[in-house]
Order: sequence, then C-alpha cells, then structure tokens
Amino acid sequence: MALTKAELFEQIRRDSWREGLSVRALARKYGVHRRLVREALTRAEPTPRRTPQRRSAQLEPFKKVIDEWLRADLDAPRKQRHTSTRIHRRLVDEQGMGEVSYSAVRDYVARRKPEIWIEEGRGPAQVFIPQHHPPGREAEVDFGELWVRLAGVMTVCYLFAYRMSYSGKAVHKVFATCGQEAFLEGHVHAFTTLGGIPTGHIRYDNLTSAVSRLLFHGRARVENPRWLLFRSHHQFEAFYCQRGIDGAHEKGGVEGQIGYFRRNYLVPVPEVDSLAELNARIALAEQAEDARRIGARIRTIGQDFASEAPLLRPLPADRFEIGLRLSPRVDRYSQITVRCCRYSVPVHLIGQQVRVVLRASELVIYDRHQEVARYERQTAKGGETLVLDHYLEALMRKPGAMSGSTALQQARASGAFTDAHEALWSAARRALGEPAATRALIEVLLLHRHMDDGDVVAGIRAALSVGAFAVDIVAVEARKAADARSAGLAYDLTSTPAVTVVPAETAQVTSLTLRRLADLPADSRPLPTVDAYDQLLRHRPQTKESAS
Repeated sequence: MALTKAELFEQIRRDSWREGLSVRALARKYGVHRRLVREALTRAEPTPRRTPQRRSAQLEPFKKVIDEWLRADLDAPRKQRHTSTRIHRRLVDEQGMGEVSYSAVRDYVARRKPEIWIEEGRGPAQVFIPQHHPPGREAEVDFGELWVRLAGVMTVCYLFAYRMSYSGKAVHKVFATCGQEAFLEGHVHAFTTLGGIPTGHIRYDNLTSAVSRLLFHGRARVENPRWLLFRSHHQFEAFYCQRGIDGAHEKGGVEGQIGYFRRNYLVPVPEVDSLAELNARIALAEQAEDARRIGARIRTIGQDFASEAPLLRPLPADRFEIGLRLSPRVDRYSQITVRCCRYSVPVHLIGQQVRVVLRASELVIYDRHQEVARYERQTAKGGETLVLDHYLEALMRKPGAMSGSTALQQARASGAFTDAHEALWSAARRALGEPAATRALIEVLLLHRHMDDGDVVAGIRAALSVGAFAVDIVAVEARKAADARSAGLAYDLTSTPAVTVVPAETAQVTSLTLRRLADLPADSRPLPTVDAYDQLLRHRPQTKESAS
C-alpha cells in the first residue's frame, strides 16, 4: 500500500536519526528525489499542495464584458437574466470570440456571479442567525407528503405537523388531503392535544388554505376568508414566511420535524386498513418522543413542554365548524358527487339539493336540518360508497335489480349483508319464487332502520331454525333478543320461537292472534244467554186487519 506524504516524511526522519543514513542513501532507499529528502529532514509537516488556478489567456480580453453583463443582470427580471450558455453565444456573435471554450466561460461565470452580488451590496454570504423562542408563544405548521399502503393499495397521504417552537413538542395527523378542511382539522387536533393555543403567533408558508393572494410589499397577504374566521375564533396571529427556499429556513423547526418523524416512525411504508389506525400509531409515537432530547439540550421535550403548557391560552368554549359546506343535487341514481367521489342518499331525495359538510376524514349529509347519511371520506379519485338501505323503497318496486346492484355488492363486502340474510333470501326463493322472495327480504331489511342490527340477525336465525322467513316472525324474535340483551342475558336460539310449525306438506305458521288467545288464562264465567229477550217475541205487531 502506498505511503502518504506524512508517513513518508516520518520514515525518512526516523532512518536519518536512527541509522544515520545520508541524503543520497535515503533517496535511493525510498525512490524519491534528494530535494524531497532534504524537505523531510527540514520539517516534519509536508508543504500543502497548492492547486493552481486555471487561467484562460484567450478569455482575459472578454472578462470585463462578462462582468458588465452580470452587473446589468442585478436589475433585470429574475427569469430574464444571462445564463452561461447565453453569455458564451453573445461573446461569439457580438465580440468575435471563437477560440474560447464554453467550459472556460461557465467556470468564470460561476465564480464571478456571487462575487459581483457581494461587491454591489446586493447581499452578503448566506448566514443563519440563531433564534430565541419564549415559552408558550410560538409554533410552526406545515404539511409533508407520505405514502401509505392503505387497505392493500399504495396511497399518497399528507402528514400535518404542528410544532411548539420552545419545547419542540410536536403533534401529527395523517389526512387523505391537504385541503383547507384538513388544515383546519389539524389545528383543532393539535390545540386539543396540547390543551391550549400559543399566545404569540404561528408560522406558515404561503399555502392556499390560508393565503388567497400574495402582495408585493413585505409580508402583506390577503388571507382566505374562512381561515380568517378560524383565526379570529381561536384568537391567534399568523406569521407568513418569505416565498421560496428562503422562507423554509424561517420555520426550519417544523421542516426538520416532518423529515425526522417520517424517517423514524413511518419507515417502512405503513400498512393499515384505515387512516384512523395509522393515527392511533402516531399518537403512541408522540408519547415516546417526550423522552427525547433535542441536540445538546439538558431537558427532554416532555420536561420543556411541562413548563410551557401552563402559559398557553385556553381553548374557546364554543366549537368552530371546520367542515366545508356544499350543496350538491341528488342525481337519478340517488347519489351526490363530492370532490370527484360519489355517495348514496335515500331515494326520496332524488332531484333535490342536499346540504353537505365535508370534513377531512368524514362526510355528513343533511336534508334541511336532519342528518340522512354519514360516510368515511373516500381517499381515491372516482371512489363510490353506496348503502343498500338507501335503495330499499326503489328495490321494492324493482325487485329484479336487487341481485346485481352495486349497493348489495358493497354491503356483502362490508359485512352488513350477512350469511343470515343470504340464508333467508334462499329460503324465501324456494317457497315464494324470485320477485316475492326479494320483497320478503326487503321487508326484513327495513327492520334495521329502527332495530339493532345484531337483534335483527338473531331474529332471522331464530325464524330460519323453524323454517320461517316472514317479517312479523323475524320482528318478534328480534324484540325478544333485544329484551334479553337489555336484561343482560344471552339470547338462546334453541328456545322455542313464538311460532308453531305444522308438519304437513304445506307447512303453515299458526296465527299470532290465536297464539296470544291460547296464552290467556281460562275464562270461568258462564256463557252469555238471550233468554231475557224471548219475551219480546210474545208481543206481535198489529196488522191492518186486526186493527179494523
């Protein structure tokens, strides 16, 4: 292995004072020039090698012209300034420079451009000034992109990060969107988790959820009206950073926090069934972060925040509606379209406008002041969520559309349409035929609107155990299951249902009225008689002949 120059000097000096070798002998032993040996004997540290500065003699006459063009660029629009390619082309076309290469021009421009900016007083070298953040006064907010394997599908999501500037305490939440509804919900989540609001300001970049228009004078901004109402409700100030990369340095705490949290807690790519599951994991990770120390700090994040928390402003007593209000019209498929996704509503609302409150994680639909549906928000463009219950009235008129309906397929996939429903439908088909069986099934499905789902399923199983599928039998057994549940008892499906099965070829259920009469106690009173009225028969009405 080749020796470094410092190691070579050390060995030459060692052989000189140990073995007394001459300069010529040392040069012969190590295969170097005698000048190098004399240098090693004179000083232990080798002379640093100086890299010569490459100079182009052909470029010298044109350097003054290049400097003039670069100085003129100081007052030119940012997107219409000289590039190295443009300078080289102008030198060739206008100055008659033909022998100077493009690389020589490029190297000179790269070196001279920052020097000219400093010479003209347009800015010193970039300097970062350490900042002091008083406790409880400042925070920073930003969004970061995040990939999640959501229900088996790789999906891009957005990590909302809120960081207290003094303690470094951070709150995170993953959303399917980075729209204004997620922006506001992230703030409410952070305020609630930390138990208060900073008394100073919160730093932001110029995201459209907060800023409608940037003005050319300083940090003046035209804020989004809804964001302005949200700030006024929670009583805090907003500080907007500069545009571009320079503005990112003004909220470097949260910029670094997003990268740190993503690398340490979201690698490898999280695999979850829902964003709620992922946010539950994130909450546990935030608790673990309380024991971490930032940099060379003596106190942990949790200890610093404990002294900062009492200084926060309390949350307002009333709640601010963070959802976006929309008014879509219900189409002929009994669906509405919100942000390129479709959701079903009851069929009686077809053709009407409904009121929608769109939040970051859910969608609530109102008919005037009555809530008619509530959904988890779709994460993929073109998604479709249909509820079978919304179509039951229409399917009662069109039973043939039931088996192939998308709402039924989604109900099966979600588990709302259980094996008990399938068994009841099959039993009804064998006894009644297709259309009547579907109508019988729909009558049972309508019970879910005012009874517990588990009680209805228990009623279906009890009815099927005796070969019945009528809706009144299912309802009676469902009520029995509900009564047993309210009493804290387990409903026994093996008990005798409130029906009697006739073992004939055409099985028929006993009338419920006869069943109720059979359960009544025996009546010991005598049977009624009409003997007292027989005396009326002795007085015959007079005829015309007898009267004469």
